[in-house]
Amino acid sequence: MKRSYDTWLLLILLLLILLGLTAVYSSTSVISPDLIEKYRRKGVALSQFGFIRKQLFTVLIGIAALFAAYKVPLETLKRLAIPLLVLSLLCLGLVFTPLGITAGGARRWIRVWPSTFQPSEVVKLSMVIFLAWYTSRPGFRGDALKSFAQPIAVMGVFQVIFLKQPDFGAAMSLALLTVAMLYLAGIHWKFLLALGALGIPVVIKLISEPYRWKRVVAFLDPWKDSQGSGFQLVQSFIALGSGGLTGVGLGEGKQKLFFLPEVHTDFIFSMIGEELGFVGAALVALLFCSLFLRGIQIAWKAEASPFSCNLAYGVSLMIAIQAIMNFAVVTGMVPTKGLPLPFISYGGSSMIVNMMAVGLLLNVSRGRTAVEMLPGSVSGRQAHPSREPRNAAAGTLRPARWQRGYGYSRYRR
Repeated sequence: MKRSYDTWLLLILLLLILLGLTAVYSSTSVISPDLIEKYRRKGVALSQFGFIRKQLFTVLIGIAALFAAYKVPLETLKRLAIPLLVLSLLCLGLVFTPLGITAGGARRWIRVWPSTFQPSEVVKLSMVIFLAWYTSRPGFRGDALKSFAQPIAVMGVFQVIFLKQPDFGAAMSLALLTVAMLYLAGIHWKFLLALGALGIPVVIKLISEPYRWKRVVAFLDPWKDSQGSGFQLVQSFIALGSGGLTGVGLGEGKQKLFFLPEVHTDFIFSMIGEELGFVGAALVALLFCSLFLRGIQIAWKAEASPFSCNLAYGVSLMIAIQAIMNFAVVTGMVPTKGLPLPFISYGGSSMIVNMMAVGLLLNVSRGRTAVEMLPGSVSGRQAHPSREPRNAAAGTLRPARWQRGYGYSRYRR
């Protein structure tokens, strides 16, 4: 039986977007002369309402993207898994062409009139769709090296490009997302341990780069160079500490007055903590937690379809990993990295892609509750009565309760 979409998920999304719009306006209502000069060199004239107008326009595009993702047939999406992955790879490669834009020593954006776009955001969602398709195939086996090596090789291609940009934050989030989805799909732990062991020297080599090592030192003791490498983190601590329980009041924060860099993007959570206090920061964290739990519940209800189930898990993990990493950065739990807070931070790429991801979750949430197609059929394959328990009341086949490796164990002989 068809279900309606998950209204609670949509409500949580709307609350996050409203909070984000409020925070963006509060953080950009006072514009520093340095920021005005920075955008003037780009040919952009800033005003008090310039950022919020652009963010509202981005939200409108995001709503269109959400609706398109909600309407696309999941079977069509499954067939497009590889083409979308290839398309995202091509977009990622465009940053090294004349369309690419360099900022802060990194080349991560492409110019798309009238703004810019960050292809790494598309890569994450494309990887989720690809892994959902790959791990739901009948030939996928968690104890087979081939089933593990192929998606890791695909991830490795993107990692090389990320590190060339460089974008260590995107590389880490993609790695965590890929490993998490493979683990849930039932990949044997020995493969994951081997990958971790091989990855340790690579990570050590990467963080030994001078500018990354400077961030690590600032993370370990930001007060040692509070006016240099540790300045941003120290100002974040001051913002969070100044907020107390209920904050200094909406719009009354001081750290946005030319003290905390990137307050409207990567460090917007610090400003929320300052102006709305622990209560406001906890509300944001609670909303993200609720969104993640709704996504997990949607995945459970879609367990009759391995693709839909894995897709819901992947989208939920993608948003949760980004939020957790942003929280960790602004609170000094990990070294500083450029990662926006989904639905809250200023920026078009993250907003549009994450709204599209929620559209896919809403799409899955309105799917069938029992079996995907005909009774006894799962993803086009005939279910075996001995492995599919019967529903005593309805007398129809129903899938077994989800467990790790559900996507491939259903087809094992």
